[in-house]
Amino acid sequence: MTQPPPKPPVGDRQDKASSVQQMFASIAPRYDLLNRVLSFGVDRFWRDLATRAALQGQPTTLLDVATGTGDFALSLKRRSPCTQVTGCDFVPQMLTLARAKAEAAGLDITFEAGDALHLPYPEHHFDALTCSFGFRNFADYTAGLQEFARVLRPGGRLVILEFPPPSQGLFGAIFRFYFRQILPRIGGVISGNAAAYSYLPESVLAFPEPAELAAMMQQCGFEVRYQALTFGIAGLWVANKR
Repeated sequence: MTQPPPKPPVGDRQDKASSVQQMFASIAPRYDLLNRVLSFGVDRFWRDLATRAALQGQPTTLLDVATGTGDFALSLKRRSPCTQVTGCDFVPQMLTLARAKAEAAGLDITFEAGDALHLPYPEHHFDALTCSFGFRNFADYTAGLQEFARVLRPGGRLVILEFPPPSQGLFGAIFRFYFRQILPRIGGVISGNAAAYSYLPESVLAFPEPAELAAMMQQCGFEVRYQALTFGIAGLWVANKR
């Protein structure tokens, strides 16, 4: 079985966390628009699949980690009004937008500040936990998965929606070209921060392969299944805590 990578030094983790926090704070006002444009709108389909997977067991309590501007948390609450949904993120500017969106939609969602590597919740607190396009930004994947396992009850559902590294072959080559050459330019024009959208392809290319991440999840106490979405552009890891 694949062994998880060694944990980076604490200083490196703090530096990455600070850089990511500042970057997302700078693009928060245009974040939702850019997601639609850069994914050609397909991200809504991906989130719909992830929403169904997360709510399959009809959870009473659900935590959306790295909730950003709350898109996924809102989708979860709309689909399951009786579920108590909490969104957690460490970028205050994102949370301000998320709260405004929930209020405008008339949805009762709690949005709280919190570090994904040190979640401010007790053990076995949630029936389900989701992380949509935020996991690759973690400074330590293993530490994040261990926190997910800590706050989930036994049998609880974990759903991670993320961009795996592009596959080999023609389609993968085309997508790598788009990611490296086209996406940063479009993102820079719309957001005014080209560096943020140069970071995106770098973070995707450095992300573990699907099987590697699944193995890490298993080692942290989860039973996992993986589904490739849209020719492998996105990936859905659905797991239950043992």
